[in-house]
Amino acid sequence: MKLIVNEIFYSLQGEGRFTGHPAVFLRLAGCNLSCPFCDTDHQSGEEMDAEDIVGLMTAYPTRHAVITGGEPGLQLTAEFVDRLHREGYFVQVETNGTVEIPLNVDWITCSPKTPDIRPERVDEIKLLFMGDGRDDDRIGSYGRYSVKCRSLQPCDHSIETDDRDSADRRNRQTMEGCIAYVKSHPEWSLSLQTHKLLDIP
Repeated sequence: MKLIVNEIFYSLQGEGRFTGHPAVFLRLAGCNLSCPFCDTDHQSGEEMDAEDIVGLMTAYPTRHAVITGGEPGLQLTAEFVDRLHREGYFVQVETNGTVEIPLNVDWITCSPKTPDIRPERVDEIKLLFMGDGRDDDRIGSYGRYSVKCRSLQPCDHSIETDDRDSADRRNRQTMEGCIAYVKSHPEWSLSLQTHKLLDIP
């Protein structure tokens, strides 16, 4: 079994339910979407054997694995998840919600980019708060899904423009709007990209 790997690295989970937890990240190459606000270079990759991947992952002390992308569901198999489980891993997957995810994954974090979520089971919805005046309708459309955790993450608009002042101003407005929304909709929690605040991978 082979997977196309963009990178493997050890850090702290920066977002969502497991913020602050040490984790080994397996970023799989490729995505089926092209979002203008994407801040991840996930296209390049090296084809690797599953055993070699696991060997690199087990060099780190944590047994929390985060499989991300791009869209990891394009490559991830139940067989590979089982292989990680045999090494004692808790397996978290971060998906855009457009493809099925193996059901033996321990925790599915979905950052949906379309109104309909494909995976049969989702544990966490982590949604971008855009601050564009349409968040109420966009966020409300995901209320029909039964999940364990719901979090809103203010969009970082700095990747959309070279005008730093404009981006900073828009980011402040988006953050304020997101906080106000969470305070009035307590079923949601605030998720910050703490890895960016800490300047870690």
